[in-house]
Amino acid sequence: MNAATDPRVVMTLDAGGTNFVFSAIRGNKEVVAPITLPSNAHDLKLCLETTITGFTRVMEQCPDDPAAISFAFPGPADYPSGIIGDLPNLPAFRGGVPLGPMLEEKFRLPVFINNDGDLFAYGEAIAGLLPEINGLLEKAGSQKRYKNLLGVTLGTGFGGGIVHNGELFLGDNSGAAEIWLLRNKLDRELNAEEGASIRAVQRAYAHAAGLPAQSTPTPKEIFEIATCKKEGNKEAALAAYHRLGEVVGDALANALTLIDGLAVVGGGLSGAHSLFFPSMIAEMNGTFVHPDGKKVRRLEARTFNLEDAQDLEVFIKGEQKEVQVPGSSYKLFYDPLRRVGVGVSRLGTSKAVAVGAYAFALNALRQ
Repeated sequence: MNAATDPRVVMTLDAGGTNFVFSAIRGNKEVVAPITLPSNAHDLKLCLETTITGFTRVMEQCPDDPAAISFAFPGPADYPSGIIGDLPNLPAFRGGVPLGPMLEEKFRLPVFINNDGDLFAYGEAIAGLLPEINGLLEKAGSQKRYKNLLGVTLGTGFGGGIVHNGELFLGDNSGAAEIWLLRNKLDRELNAEEGASIRAVQRAYAHAAGLPAQSTPTPKEIFEIATCKKEGNKEAALAAYHRLGEVVGDALANALTLIDGLAVVGGGLSGAHSLFFPSMIAEMNGTFVHPDGKKVRRLEARTFNLEDAQDLEVFIKGEQKEVQVPGSSYKLFYDPLRRVGVGVSRLGTSKAVAVGAYAFALNALRQ
């Protein structure tokens, strides 16, 4: 399957607590201008009517009959069944609402719903960071290829998704890759999201600068303070992003211990990666100390910053060499440098989610 050249059209939705944005995609590109409607999150009847209205208007503008509906929707949810659970940001959904089956009956189309973190990772695995890195490895003559990708989004929350060998790993309860529920390294009574989100950066800056919470700048403003583009407490701004990197690095290290692949970071805070990637990478390349004082690497593989030119060069080059097969004249290529890398979204978060939703639908239809 090549989503970039597939002629089928899939209708999509970006569901937020305030607005629903509807569109349609063919060949990984929008073919309908986005239609934005208020979510009416407080009223289930109005919210469902909005959903139907949005997809109806998109269908009227589609260049061809759509093959499916595929979109991201907040959890908790039974995504394979299309049943939405009790949502914090969409309070009208309580007790389990079969949104997918309702849309299937209304539009007579297959409907696929997933978590936005999952679809972000899927989009980057299909058309973003993963193929880019594998392309660079191939161009360099390396035998190394990556098949596993962890995607995380840093914004209002701390979302995640896992792709293994071209397939989304969803879990038996539609709850895989809920990275936000890992323990917060810097405050063990809190989950990781409280150290890896917009509010975490603002809280850390306010604490370091001695400001009341209501006077805290936005993360973008804190970034500008840290980079001397805006007046403020530069030391507090740098400390806030350093703290973010340490918490994110700890969470990524825990996840990549099990996944052993590349990681890609998206979401609004990813724009400040130059400030928090150094502490994140340092955390991932850190060590544990045994009772006898011996140090052991946090990860078996060395972590590289794929946004740093020198790191990327070493990562792509590896340590490839030829080794002799004992008792034979044959030689094999061997790369003893065990490595993982972390980079920023190549598609942009919204586009990656849309591409992921499109590809997921095509793949499901094929199966």
